[in-house]
Amino acid sequence: MKQVFVFLIAITIFSCGKDKIKKGDPDTAVPGNFAEAKTELNKIYGKDDNAAQVMDIYLPANRSASTTKVILLLHGGAWALGDKNGNDDDPYIKILLDSVRKRYPDWAIFNMNYRLATFSGKNVFPALENDMATAVKYIYDNRQAFGISDKWVFMGMSAGAHMALLQAYKNNSPIRPKAVVDFYGPTDMTGLYNFHRADGDLAPLIEKLMSGTPSSNAALYNSSSPINFVNAQSPPTLIMHGGKDDTVPEAQSLALSTKLKAAGVATVYGDYYSFPYQTHGWSDPALWKDTMRLIDDFLTTNVP
Repeated sequence: MKQVFVFLIAITIFSCGKDKIKKGDPDTAVPGNFAEAKTELNKIYGKDDNAAQVMDIYLPANRSASTTKVILLLHGGAWALGDKNGNDDDPYIKILLDSVRKRYPDWAIFNMNYRLATFSGKNVFPALENDMATAVKYIYDNRQAFGISDKWVFMGMSAGAHMALLQAYKNNSPIRPKAVVDFYGPTDMTGLYNFHRADGDLAPLIEKLMSGTPSSNAALYNSSSPINFVNAQSPPTLIMHGGKDDTVPEAQSLALSTKLKAAGVATVYGDYYSFPYQTHGWSDPALWKDTMRLIDDFLTTNVP
């Protein structure tokens, strides 16, 4: 059963909501005692007066610019729903955040929100892509105050994975991540549109996101598809997907894996992992243990 029908209903509701906060420059990170752990919630990273341009920051004790690695997390929700704290539209990001914080206590974790698209055409691409780039720049510009190194990992789920991949492959400035962890993210927007055009579920939303169809706005579909920017310098990527996913078809991840291999982006633990009986997301505790073991092996190999 498809898990997307609720998206279109909720988008219509959300398009009328108010998300205004103060205008001005992003919050500035204030250096603290690096020997102490520090948590900052809802830190503003964007200049727009939008409450979605915030992130939660978890900095470990005894951090330093030479040793403290970074994970940047992005939630899913079809680019129109979801939240960094987890909700009914994307409950899995909370599981992932809790697992990451427990397993990597010495890493700095940045868990970001981004502006959500509306059915009225607000916050569509490339606005969402720009939010990801803005968040990366904010963290990078404040790296000395945070006390973090240049060893970064982007980790996203569904729409968040799409944005993480796009940033890592296309907009890899001011920093190129050492690795990407992709939970069932879209990789080819034209392919995703064509997949849903037959049933009509998600196609109207994709048309709003891309300001048209692949025929009428081919340039934006192409520029918003991570698979089009894979090259030999692309970071190692751990791809995980459910074999019964009918929201983002498994073929999207298989195609990305094939292109990464063709470009020579091959690592010991970076590749494609299929979970045959899973749909779009998984909540089985045993499956999460397997997932985190894959991530452990991948990060140990690629982000020493």
